[in-house]
Amino acid sequence: TKFKKGDRVGIAWINWACGQCSFCLKGEENLCDKAKWTGKDVDGGYAQYTVVPEDFAYPIPERFTDLQAAPLLCAGVIGYRALRLSGMEDGKVLGLYGFGASAHIVIQIAKYKYPNGKVFVFSRLEQEEHQNLARKLGADWTGATGDTPPRKLNYAIDFTPVGVPVREALTNLEKGGRLVINAIRKTTPIPELDYTEHLWYEKEVKSVANVTRRDAQEFLPLAAEIPIVPEVREFRLDEANEALILLKEGRIRGAGVLSLPE
Repeated sequence: TKFKKGDRVGIAWINWACGQCSFCLKGEENLCDKAKWTGKDVDGGYAQYTVVPEDFAYPIPERFTDLQAAPLLCAGVIGYRALRLSGMEDGKVLGLYGFGASAHIVIQIAKYKYPNGKVFVFSRLEQEEHQNLARKLGADWTGATGDTPPRKLNYAIDFTPVGVPVREALTNLEKGGRLVINAIRKTTPIPELDYTEHLWYEKEVKSVANVTRRDAQEFLPLAAEIPIVPEVREFRLDEANEALILLKEGRIRGAGVLSLPE
């Protein structure tokens, strides 16, 4: 076994994968048809107890409290994957659409790994607190979703649950740029795209589906090295409905975390 009794470990979105399909054999267990997901197929999220194979549990760096570690295992790991898939390079411009739990961690990774790069943050006009947090964490420019940034974006990540930012990001993307969509689904349609304006000149669009063990294994030590400082708002389990409403309304700064009774 990798762990001993009393070790502190975390579980990410992926709880188990078959290990035998073509995706698993390539290290792409996030695409496994038989994979099980924490809080969906197995207990987690709202559970006090759960069971996970040891290969899908990860040591938590000592510098993080349980409260700080919680968003790293979900928003942090998926954000790390999205940034990795974007292909971001030092000296380039990264655009972040939406600035919630995942994006506020991604900006900290980006500013650390790409010190000569620029990060532009787009959020809803009324989300002043989100823009203030973005500036605090090093954003080089902040604006509303439909605004034109001071420079074209070489890379962009869309964290939002709606369709409009996809078109806006493609409008602001530089030739040869890449847009990564970090969302399980969109609650509103993506507006019609004009091929010449939005896709020509070798622009790329890539979605993010789930996470792999590699993402968690790489990200957690990096988070401690940087170190990531998660902005966390704690809710008791009996406040879960209130937390979900605030989340839907975009009124949580950083990440919301449910604390379960001992």
